[in-house]
Amino acid sequence: MTVVSEPHARPDLRRPGTGVVKVSTWRVGTPERQRAAVDAIAAAWRRRDWPDVGLRSYTVHIGEDGDTLLHYSQWTSEEAYEEFFRSHRDERNAEIDAAVPGIERVALHSYALYRSAPPDPDDHRVPGCVVIVDVEFDGPDPDRQRAWVDGVFDALAGDPAPHPGGMSAHFHLGLDGTRVLNYAEWESAGAHVEALAAPGDGVGSDTPQWRKVLTFPGVVGGGVKRYAPALSLGAGAGAH
Repeated sequence: MTVVSEPHARPDLRRPGTGVVKVSTWRVGTPERQRAAVDAIAAAWRRRDWPDVGLRSYTVHIGEDGDTLLHYSQWTSEEAYEEFFRSHRDERNAEIDAAVPGIERVALHSYALYRSAPPDPDDHRVPGCVVIVDVEFDGPDPDRQRAWVDGVFDALAGDPAPHPGGMSAHFHLGLDGTRVLNYAEWESAGAHVEALAAPGDGVGSDTPQWRKVLTFPGVVGGGVKRYAPALSLGAGAGAH
């Protein structure tokens, strides 16, 4: 199968058949190396057939920090990822490393999508920013993961003035029971900055529901980072 680019570097976050999502970070050092690494990734993947091992999509975004790249990939199963790791990963990474030496690969985590607030079907804006919200708990507890996400949805439903720049949110539960990741699409980075500057702590209004989310027991870490959409690849029909 050939490799095709998804429109607007935008994966289908609710793609049917996705059993496992892998999210990781590369540190590359400078904005110039960020762009060079994305170009090298695109070249390495387009030079080869799409690996027929259960990979559904592979997406890379450029960190606003001028250093990092976010990698988001969808797989049918953990076994599919392990087969890719054994059979296809090294040759691609070797080509990328030859083009951009010194890449540091860090923080690979496994997730399953739990709940989404998808974009309005009539909203035809193209996201200019992806906001990744990480939440880390003090130990594994799947019920607590779900309760935190459900609390966010309650807060969203009761928010009297949500910022119009937010377009979608997709909440993933870490398979180790200790993490939640929200992949949120925003109209622009500026819109997200405006939302953070509004009354309240975070992007939500100052309501009891949002305060409950922000003081949820057992949360020990996490963070919020902004990325620019850069590249999203999938399988196409036919052959090279």
